[in-house]
Amino acid sequence: MTDAQTAQNIATTYDPTEIEKKWYKTWEEQGYFKPSGHGESFCIMIPPPNVTGSLHMGHGFNNAIMDALTRYNRMMGKNTLWQPGTDHAGIATQMVVERQLGLQGVTRHDLGREKFIEKVWEWKEQSGGTITKQIRRLGSSVDWSRERFTMDEGLSNALKEVFVRLHEDGLIYRGKRLVNWDPKLQTALSDLEVESKEEKGSLWHFKYFFEDKSVKTQDGKDYLVVATTRPETLLGDTAVAVHPEDERYAHLVGKNIVLPITGRLIPIVADDYVEKDFGTGCVKITPAHDFNDYELGKRNSLPIINIFNKNAEVLGEFEYIAKAGEQISKTITAPADYAGLERFEARKKLVAQAEVEGWLDQIQPYDLKAPRGDRSGVIIEPLLTDQWYVKIAPLAEPAIEAVQDGRIKFVPEQYSNMYMAWMRDIQDWCISRQLWWGHRIPAWYDADGNIYVGRSEDEVRAKNNIAADVELKQDEDVLDTWFSSALWTFSTLGWPEQTPELKTFHPTDVLVTGFDIIFFWVARMIMMTMHFMKNEDGSSQIPFKTVYVHGLVRDGEGQKMSKSKGNVLDPLDLIDGIDLESLVAKRTTGLMNPKDAAKIEKSTRKEFPEGINAYGTDAVRFTFCALANTGRDIKFDLKRVEGYRNFCNKIWNATRFVLMNVEGQTVGQQARPDLWELPEQWIMSRLQKAEAAVHQAFATYRLDLAAQAIYDFIWNEYCDWYVELTKPVLNDAEVSEERKAEVRRVLLAVMEASLRLAHPLMPYLTEEIWQTLAPMLGQGGPTIMTAQYPIPEQAKINEQAEADMQWLQGLIGAVRNIRGEMGLGNARLLPVLLQNISDAEREQITRIEALFKALAKVESIEFLGKDQEPPLSSSSVVGHASVFVPMKGLIDPKAELGRLQKDLDKIQKQHDQIANKLANEGFVSKAPAAVVEGEKAKLAEFAAQLDKVKANMEQIAAL
Repeated sequence: MTDAQTAQNIATTYDPTEIEKKWYKTWEEQGYFKPSGHGESFCIMIPPPNVTGSLHMGHGFNNAIMDALTRYNRMMGKNTLWQPGTDHAGIATQMVVERQLGLQGVTRHDLGREKFIEKVWEWKEQSGGTITKQIRRLGSSVDWSRERFTMDEGLSNALKEVFVRLHEDGLIYRGKRLVNWDPKLQTALSDLEVESKEEKGSLWHFKYFFEDKSVKTQDGKDYLVVATTRPETLLGDTAVAVHPEDERYAHLVGKNIVLPITGRLIPIVADDYVEKDFGTGCVKITPAHDFNDYELGKRNSLPIINIFNKNAEVLGEFEYIAKAGEQISKTITAPADYAGLERFEARKKLVAQAEVEGWLDQIQPYDLKAPRGDRSGVIIEPLLTDQWYVKIAPLAEPAIEAVQDGRIKFVPEQYSNMYMAWMRDIQDWCISRQLWWGHRIPAWYDADGNIYVGRSEDEVRAKNNIAADVELKQDEDVLDTWFSSALWTFSTLGWPEQTPELKTFHPTDVLVTGFDIIFFWVARMIMMTMHFMKNEDGSSQIPFKTVYVHGLVRDGEGQKMSKSKGNVLDPLDLIDGIDLESLVAKRTTGLMNPKDAAKIEKSTRKEFPEGINAYGTDAVRFTFCALANTGRDIKFDLKRVEGYRNFCNKIWNATRFVLMNVEGQTVGQQARPDLWELPEQWIMSRLQKAEAAVHQAFATYRLDLAAQAIYDFIWNEYCDWYVELTKPVLNDAEVSEERKAEVRRVLLAVMEASLRLAHPLMPYLTEEIWQTLAPMLGQGGPTIMTAQYPIPEQAKINEQAEADMQWLQGLIGAVRNIRGEMGLGNARLLPVLLQNISDAEREQITRIEALFKALAKVESIEFLGKDQEPPLSSSSVVGHASVFVPMKGLIDPKAELGRLQKDLDKIQKQHDQIANKLANEGFVSKAPAAVVEGEKAKLAEFAAQLDKVKANMEQIAAL
């Protein structure tokens, strides 16, 4: 036994700011985030955030989950790597630098490609990586010594290797197909870079007249009415489509109509893509400027006519492709006065011409989803362009099998269905982008347009015997950033070199991601990894064993967080706090519409009149974990953060209390179960079950259940019960010093184990306290991060102790409830009568009597016979037993009735107000259903309170 050291290492109040700064610096400098080199490996790859990015709630949520998993496995003794890195974010980064140049009156074209790229690298070195600094603020234990960047030399070489090999395998080709084209940024975009926004628009109805004047519709018209939201694309129509089963138009299929303005003849075709009940049931088909029309055009062997250039201006000569997939066969002259018009100017002119010439039928207001570039904000134009593609079907087959046979598991499993649905209907992948910042495509062209692919120009010349005096030009395009990130699990570990890291950590264990990028990233990683990474027996490696899919973080009302809604929360603001004026400025800066800004300012001032308090990293992280159910979107409520900040305070104050009670006192160094009584037997049993619950939660990726188990054990069982149960022992002069020393040891030991249990979720607080507690138990080490994670011991589970304790808690709770209901105060010792007590329960009471009297402040216990009538008492029930506290002599009936009457009047008034509101038909019919149900729930609660107060008054009146 030794004397406990003083509690001076624990400050009076919990201040997360100072703790966080100190410990993260120590952890990183000491290299604790690096793989330990011992035991089974465990690896997580961080989804690389954009180098231009800044921390948002999604990052905070994602990082809290990954760090909890990483710290847990590190403490479980595994050789753990959390691989960090950032994505070069082609479009976003290029836009940032171009904006900076624009302020100087310079464009990238003024600089030229080489000098512009130099400027981008300068920006990256000076300003890039902000988000990695912010990730540190979250306490993320990534191995920063291994930080990678998708444009670094190693990853760039890996990318060239992949491109060349895929091309050699016949899986990369260059072709003309429809892409999402951004006319402002002058590049193709992936679907993920296109946002569909609800907007007000119009539906224009035009008359398309039949070539044969004798042909009529069923109602005698010599034309069809075709509705469209994009009149300007009429110039590129190559058919009008109707549904095969639409009886109104069955006799017209195969006939021709005269396309207005152009005079071209186009056929009427039947295709089940058409919705009979939408509009007139007739759809204009423009294969070169609509993705659905493109597919319909292929099915019906329609020509494709491209009417726009890359600026979305009408061409002077249209590109005419006789059939989808064939080369351009000719050009056709654009209609007079349209060549050179911007697409929306062409729209105005076309509509005006239709009105003058009489083939405009009507214009209707129409709500539509406008596809806009997420960076430029302009309407995206489906455009036929030459691009590089990956032939995806051969890569998809093994990736489908890996999920089907269980080598890769989705958590929750439902997302495997989403994955399968997309993989089975997969299209070739456009991997080229018309940017300067990015991985330039390793392909060269000679003067005749021949294409040569290689890792370098020298390799291309050597492989194809091209003389030095033959000019070669490298492709101007760069690769899609999703192409480089698809190699993330193996390129970051040194591939194509067979590095020790690749051998140790690949396949990785789990990928933590949102459902929105299953298609764009997860599936492509699986396909690329399985094609390039092989086991010794030649079978394909998978990139990860588990895909843990979490939901989106929404606000407290369930709304998606967005700048335009003004409901965005910054996790760093929650950690560090932010004053009201700064928060208002942050939410309104950059909004184009002054009305929106004023509205957001008003709502912000109402919601956060004092700004946002500093809650600290641990409280924010614990909140994320507590909300991390599998798959479902989460509502982020600041009240939860406040509650978990209180939890941090609870742990801090409980520690101080424990230390003050053991300070300078003897503490047992070795466990002495022979000295354990009910409290120790119970808390040790509960600790084992809490540990088992947390292990199970980690195994099933239910961090919400891990957080709940930790919270319930520390707050409800350790702080609220065990700490209180030790007071009578430590303050009793009759108790032996050996017993007290063991109680002190258990107090410290259970708290120390609890800190290790909670560490993955709240690292700073646990490290700070553990450094003081562990040495007092003869344990400790350089960091809690590498301490053994608590393992449940079956031998310490004591069901009898738990049953006895449950009985004790029930009795104490019953007396406390009676005390509270009758306003008896906490100081007065109460007599207690017990009835309907079994023999087994009598034995339990004998074992817990001293604790019961001490904690419930009970003066005496008396047992009543089964048929014995108790005196007038306030009562409660615990199981089958009845608990009575005689009221006579304990209260002043007159004064108590007066107090209860005031309570009754107040509750009655609140009850009647809501009853009147619900009786108002106007309120019930107009208010949202959720609001009405909420008011009904309040009414029921007030009614229950009235019954309770009246019952108490009846009891007291009888005294």
